[in-house]
Amino acid sequence: MLKLNDLPFFVAAVEQGGFAAAARQLGLPKSTISKRVAELEAGLQARLIQRSSRSFVLTELGRDFYEHARAALIEAEAAEQVVRRRAAEPSGTVRISASVPTAQLDLAAHLPRLASALPKVRLQLDVTDRFVDVAQEGYDIVVRSHFAPLPDSGLVQRLLNVEAIILVAAPAYLEGQEAPLQPDQLAAQQGLLTGPQQLSWRLWDAAGESVQVTPQPRLIANESTVLLQAALAGLGIVCLPEAMCRAALREGQLRRVLPDWHAGRVSTSLLMPHRRGQLPAVRATVEFLVECLGAGAADR
Repeated sequence: MLKLNDLPFFVAAVEQGGFAAAARQLGLPKSTISKRVAELEAGLQARLIQRSSRSFVLTELGRDFYEHARAALIEAEAAEQVVRRRAAEPSGTVRISASVPTAQLDLAAHLPRLASALPKVRLQLDVTDRFVDVAQEGYDIVVRSHFAPLPDSGLVQRLLNVEAIILVAAPAYLEGQEAPLQPDQLAAQQGLLTGPQQLSWRLWDAAGESVQVTPQPRLIANESTVLLQAALAGLGIVCLPEAMCRAALREGQLRRVLPDWHAGRVSTSLLMPHRRGQLPAVRATVEFLVECLGAGAADR
């Protein structure tokens, strides 16, 4: 069987005109070069070099083999350089999977900046709320928001941030009636709810005490953007992640309701198949996402 590792010794011997010169070039004993070429010939069951104490001559078959062997080494070197260049500079495709809310709230505003900062990196974002098999489907990075801790899956998990789910409403709604001061007063309020199975809110205070409240269903939708727009339109009170409401709160379009209470917390995590052997493009993307989405990010 042909041993490709023997090709460099054969090519060096041919180009240097003998085993001694090849040994000097490679910094190896002459006997090593001679032995490896002999093993190559044995594997091929063919004589490539006619040699004696005074001569070193390629056979006709040896000349043909040399041309192909030399070309193979050139291609191997080119392949190695491709890897080394990519290891030195972020380039290539980075496949990212994200849930719909994460893509809308976290990634949409930041990925264009990442693409501009890394012009040789091609970003491929797959937005889906289904469970994805990170390794089997070939994703480099998965970004997910979740309420419960993620199961141990053998993936590298990096927690980016944890934020509260807060109660908010439009000023027009709050000014039209008496604003609630205690959780039990929410029973008389119009609620914007997430679905037929979640018509109540479980609220916690700073001491960890909890209470369940059931507002009057005004609108039910299983999509956060719809609920946000309904709140902005003054239809009622809604529970949403703080980041989703931040801009509207800053601009006075929404106000906090019961600011000492929250409806739980949502975590955003980054998952990867492994760290070892990661391409620079993936590492650079991870560092960018950590900077933009991590705890303490100034403006998301």
